Amino acid sequence: MASDQATLSRPVSTVDPFSHEFLRDPYPHHEALREAGPVVWLEKYGIWTMARHQEVRDALTDWQTYCSSAGVGLSDFRKEPPWRPPSIILEADPPLHTRTRAVLTRILSPAAIKILRETFDREAELLIDRLVDRREFDGIADLAEAYPLKVFPDAVGLSEDGRENLLPYGSMVFNSFGPRNDLFDKATANAGPVRDWIMSKCSRAALAPGRLGMQIFDAVDAGELTENEAGMLVRSFLSAGIDTTVYGLGNALYCFAAYPEQWTILRENPALIRGAFEEVLRFEAPVQTFFRTTTKAVEVSGVRIGDGEKVLLFLAAANRDPRRWDKPDTFDVRRRATGHMTFGTGIHGCVGQAVARLETEAILTALAKRVASFELTGEPERRLNNTLRGFDRIPLRVVPV
Repeated sequence: MASDQATLSRPVSTVDPFSHEFLRDPYPHHEALREAGPVVWLEKYGIWTMARHQEVRDALTDWQTYCSSAGVGLSDFRKEPPWRPPSIILEADPPLHTRTRAVLTRILSPAAIKILRETFDREAELLIDRLVDRREFDGIADLAEAYPLKVFPDAVGLSEDGRENLLPYGSMVFNSFGPRNDLFDKATANAGPVRDWIMSKCSRAALAPGRLGMQIFDAVDAGELTENEAGMLVRSFLSAGIDTTVYGLGNALYCFAAYPEQWTILRENPALIRGAFEEVLRFEAPVQTFFRTTTKAVEVSGVRIGDGEKVLLFLAAANRDPRRWDKPDTFDVRRRATGHMTFGTGIHGCVGQAVARLETEAILTALAKRVASFELTGEPERRLNNTLRGFDRIPLRVVPV
């Protein structure tokens, strides 16, 4: 009887957050989960979920209770072997995480980002000039993918050959955080060659001197990392540094095509560009979810979560929580959107977020100079992913200034 009583006292949902139907249009489901309660039991997977801003933020900042080292996906690394060696930054907790994070934080410091800015701005202007001359292009392949695939691997020190493997690898990584469903199977169908290529790029010999990748190996020489750890951190760069920016840029283009008045506001006041990207990240989050695993029993708003339980954190649902945001379903570039959960928060907040911001700022600045408006010339096509939200194709026509 006691177990029945426990079930009655906790909100239960039968929704599958990894179904195609959910992923295509998550927002009504997000609202239902937020309104069901601060903590909801997901029957299909036997896991807990949180969709409100306060609870998501609290869980992300309490790494001692909600750990990352058991995996930030559905599978528990303590019970089943991961498909690839766990990331020593994303899927790690202190003290290991403290050591690896310190190296990356230094390499991606404000001073280091400043050095990249000139190159990123120049490449953005060259690309946008070419696309505006064409008038019509695919916002994903021609811009959202083309730009990060050029500037970020260049900054890391990767050679040109084989870069087409970066997107399939990222797709494998982010789909693997969900269940072993059709999206995971499709993403991992060609896993061997893609993984082999990635691993071949994670050694000193594969990286150009002086760039971000080789700076990680400099930390080996300084006694901060082992050679093996340095290779794994380069791998983390290559998996997390591309896809999230591709999806973020694509979502920005979609927002400005779908809400043209917002592009006009932005063009008339370029000082809003930096804040506008934060609003894109809040409104149409490229990273939708991440998991944590409890390290002890914990009570949240009267609901007891046991030790060793998986908790699915809906970053994107938190971003539209009316408890936190005024008119959360409205896209408004004048909004102060700081506090969104798209990059996470706490010690596991996205270490490369400054690079993503730099890339997007460069692109939006170049577009604001050259493009009066965007028009969709066809229906955008979604790219379904267990963790990310974005597009496969956005057919665009630009009206030049």
